[in-house]
Amino acid sequence: MNTPLGHLPAKLARLALLFAVCSLVLAACATPPPTSPPAATAAPPTAVPPTAVPPTPVPAEPIKIGTLTDLTSSFTPWGVQARDGMALAAKEINEAGGVDGRMIEIIVQDTENNADIGVDRFERLVEDGVVAVGGIISSGVGVPVAAAAEQAKMPLFLVKSGTQAALTRNSRYTFRTCLPAAPMDAAPVLQYAREKGFTKVGGIVADYPWGQAMKAAIENTFKDSGIEFTIEVAPVPPTTDFTPFVRAMADFGAQMIVGTGHPPGNSAIVALSADLAGNVPVTGSWVPPTLAVGGLQELAIGRFSDFACADYFSDSYADLAKRYLAFSDNKLMSDDAVAGYAIVQIVARAVKAVGDDPAAIAAYVHANSFDMPGYGHTLSWTEWGEMAEARPLFTIISAGPAPAGLNEAGDWWFELLTHSDPLEPYMPEQ
Repeated sequence: MNTPLGHLPAKLARLALLFAVCSLVLAACATPPPTSPPAATAAPPTAVPPTAVPPTPVPAEPIKIGTLTDLTSSFTPWGVQARDGMALAAKEINEAGGVDGRMIEIIVQDTENNADIGVDRFERLVEDGVVAVGGIISSGVGVPVAAAAEQAKMPLFLVKSGTQAALTRNSRYTFRTCLPAAPMDAAPVLQYAREKGFTKVGGIVADYPWGQAMKAAIENTFKDSGIEFTIEVAPVPPTTDFTPFVRAMADFGAQMIVGTGHPPGNSAIVALSADLAGNVPVTGSWVPPTLAVGGLQELAIGRFSDFACADYFSDSYADLAKRYLAFSDNKLMSDDAVAGYAIVQIVARAVKAVGDDPAAIAAYVHANSFDMPGYGHTLSWTEWGEMAEARPLFTIISAGPAPAGLNEAGDWWFELLTHSDPLEPYMPEQ
């Protein structure tokens, strides 16, 4: 019997309604599943780092040191020795690993024995970033370059350049390394003359700053010595005839001729003295020995005497000289080369201790002393840059034979005449 829903009892009507709702819900839930499960979302791949490549190391900045010397003019024989000594020191430092890994770079400039050119080339070196400059030979160049160095606050190491005008009481960046100030250079001559009992000494000096400085030095040193002296001022070669000047020495009866004040005329003075003045020693002007002996040959034996800051008789000189001769085209290591080697070694030590600042380097040099290979004395300085412990060796050329491996220019060698007493540092007048 069909009973309309509305005619069912209330309880049954509610059950029927509930059933109808459930049927609808079940129909909705009966939707068939997809034929394949949805693809799972893939996790992002783990990044694989590329093969690690170490960064290319940046080379440490080199330590630049300037060589400023005469390479094409009157003092070339001195200059090439100083240049090669500096280059050898740089080579050996670099082969040993440099200064805390930094290499030494030598930048070379030629003064051409000209004051204006010397200052210009010095300024170029400063612009190139050097921390110090060394190698000056000529007094005429040394004075203006030293003034430029003081203004630039750049350490400058003189090798020769002995005029007292190169330093002032206010100098703080200029240092002598081999040849003392001219007023100090007559003292070893007087010491030797007294040791030999000489009563008359003559001198020939050049008409330029170094010669004039030596003239004053001889006059001041000998004036109260009890030894008679005479001095002749001669022009600079190549056109100079030294005959009248050497003859004046002979007429005076000089037992020793001081040629220290005339570097370009040394060979001519020695050669003429053999004929005009007899067998008397002629003092050189801190000349590279091969230059003097090369021009004089047998006339140099027992006659040509000279000064040096190098100790040609020491083991340290022998070791250094053998390395130098294997490195350089020079036939003998002169004191110019010994000084050049020392300059680079000293600057390298300073940079290791205080860094690149030129002012700090100069202060370090002033504050320390250095025992350098081949030297005849310790290197230390006064407040104004004069050597405080200079003791030149005074030698004369002997027939030899030279120690093995130390002289490729011949068999001749040196005989020690005297090792100077410590020289009192000259204090500039201004």
